[in-house]
Amino acid sequence: MSAKTKKKRNKIDKNNAGYFFIAPYIIVFLGFTLYPILYTFKLSFMTWDGFGEQQFVGLANYARLLHDPMFIKSIGNTIFIALLSMIPQMVFGLVLAFLLNQRRLKGSNFFKTVFYFPNLVTAVSLGVLFSLLFDWKVGSVNQLLTSLHIISEPINWKGSPILSQLIVAFVLFWQYFGYYTIIFTAGIRGISYELFEAAEVDGATKVQTFFKIVLPLMRPIMTFAFVTSIIGGLQIFDLPYTFGGQMGGTKGSLLTMVMYMYNIAFTNLDYGYGAAISYGLFVIIIVFSIIFMKYTTGKKEQY
Repeated sequence: MSAKTKKKRNKIDKNNAGYFFIAPYIIVFLGFTLYPILYTFKLSFMTWDGFGEQQFVGLANYARLLHDPMFIKSIGNTIFIALLSMIPQMVFGLVLAFLLNQRRLKGSNFFKTVFYFPNLVTAVSLGVLFSLLFDWKVGSVNQLLTSLHIISEPINWKGSPILSQLIVAFVLFWQYFGYYTIIFTAGIRGISYELFEAAEVDGATKVQTFFKIVLPLMRPIMTFAFVTSIIGGLQIFDLPYTFGGQMGGTKGSLLTMVMYMYNIAFTNLDYGYGAAISYGLFVIIIVFSIIFMKYTTGKKEQY
């Protein structure tokens, strides 16, 4: 390598123009992400109504959090709804992705587009829509079931805690299963087709191919899908809020952790305790993410 080339490369390495291009992102990250995170952490040790002076209370907010029955109830509601929607999302998404990747299937792109459509609709719109559909007086669902003589009297769907949770979980499943179908489709297409050909030559059925080839090789994609799904599921707010109202419907069955944090901070103006709830939610998400990552990656040697 000539001295001229070395000199030119050193000159390029010392060029700081790249910092100019990443500066906007750094500024936005520091101002709108890192600072709010640190400020919220500081606020969790305070008591403040948003108007007066902040008063330091130490770990009192976190101690209150551990003995708060409504927060514990919101944890149970959130986990139940999240798992009830997440498990069918993963199962249907994976099975549909496998079926839509069959070479003999015609129109697979059309079906993937149709399955993905619900993901384009906002959760607020879906919450309002299904709230009207399942209204026990004028809802279309009751009218349809009554006209078909399946029920004799209208069902108060939102008056039942378990039915409300099932409806919200179903809407979440319907909204996102197409998204995970696309994710799993991309993962399956990353598997070498020679493996499928070899399995077909050896006489393996589609079921055997699915369990012996697709599932083991899809483990990294499944880990990503599980973790992102549980992170999103534990932060649900807009759909149960619009479907069940601010207090979470009948007996607070739809009161999620984020809804409870919103009510405490922005309705009761208890920002210190609301900040503590947000960090409690953060810890719960971290714990569930670690559990899912360990479960989905810790048994790779079985295959």
